[in-house]
Amino acid sequence: MTASASPSESQPKPVSFHLENSVDAAEDHRVTIVIPTFNEAANIPELLSRLSAAVPPGQEFSVLFVDDSTDDTREAIEKEAGRLPIEVCVHHRADPVGGLGGAVMEGIARSVSRWIVVMDADLQHPPTLLPELIAKGEETGAELVIASRYIGGGDHSGLGTRYRVLVSGFSTSVAKALFPKALRDVTDPMSGYFAISRDVVSRAQETGAVRPLGYKILLELIVRSRPRSVTEVAYDFGVRYAGESKSTVREGLRFLRHLLRLRTSGMPTRALAVGAIGLSGFLPNIAVLWALTHRTGLHYAAAEVIANQVGVLWNFVLIDRVLYRGRKHMGPRARLLSFIALANADLVARIPLMLLLVSGLGLTPLLATATAMTLVFVLRFLCVDRFLYR
Repeated sequence: MTASASPSESQPKPVSFHLENSVDAAEDHRVTIVIPTFNEAANIPELLSRLSAAVPPGQEFSVLFVDDSTDDTREAIEKEAGRLPIEVCVHHRADPVGGLGGAVMEGIARSVSRWIVVMDADLQHPPTLLPELIAKGEETGAELVIASRYIGGGDHSGLGTRYRVLVSGFSTSVAKALFPKALRDVTDPMSGYFAISRDVVSRAQETGAVRPLGYKILLELIVRSRPRSVTEVAYDFGVRYAGESKSTVREGLRFLRHLLRLRTSGMPTRALAVGAIGLSGFLPNIAVLWALTHRTGLHYAAAEVIANQVGVLWNFVLIDRVLYRGRKHMGPRARLLSFIALANADLVARIPLMLLLVSGLGLTPLLATATAMTLVFVLRFLCVDRFLYR
């Protein structure tokens, strides 16, 4: 790979430009800048000019665009790349799996440099901060260096409207509340501007732990990959140079889903979530039981059988659509029938087990009931977690 040109040189050095899958040319660079793009053509000339000016003489930097655009962003990159003293590569994804987070992870996976810097293309992330991010990582030995809007000297005024400021603050507070240990030393877990070391990336690739969803990839990397040391650098979050923000209500809902998925990634937490959903099923169960016995005059035994199935369906919808949304290997009908079978097997197994505990072990009826319910719940959870949604 070719080092960047000195500002004193009159002509930039030749640039290799790569389309589609030929992006391994950045392998010898010490730093790869990964930039996900979606319809950012108007920002490309200014972005590449500022990136070129920000790279210190003699430093080995390359730029890798991962493009999901439907406009002429890729053509704009190709046009601008030839006049720059840094190497520019682009990979256009025909199928943008995982959204912006998926683009970032694909860019990271395609680079093998010592450091990877992730930034947006809209120039709200100042390229002038690049050398400081890398220097901070080298000086402190940190595996992750985050550009933060919320430490001393940082500024988030580029968010613009009060609504976006509130959403950003709320998202940060929720994330830190859900992951207090992992985010203990992080003030801006929602930042899209950071430098991450090859060691963290290698660990993430080996375990396959990172499963991006939406645009808050930094939170995913911190929670799942657990970098051994994290530091931050203050920066001013600027105003978008051109184009429109990709932050929408839909992305916000996707982010909340992502938080839930991250928080329930461990088996103990999933078990608690399944238990909480099971308890919530009593509400529709009781409501249907009351309606059937008081409005239709149906015998309470038959009414309870019907009401119980309504509660089971309630539980299935929440578990299937929320808790295990991304872990489905069966068709919807097979999942539903299997879930109903497990739920009714729970009822069938609980009573004889309770009788056995009372008559065989001498437990009181109350203690036997509690023990039987716990044992049956654990068995049902394991079946759901390891078989139905493995």
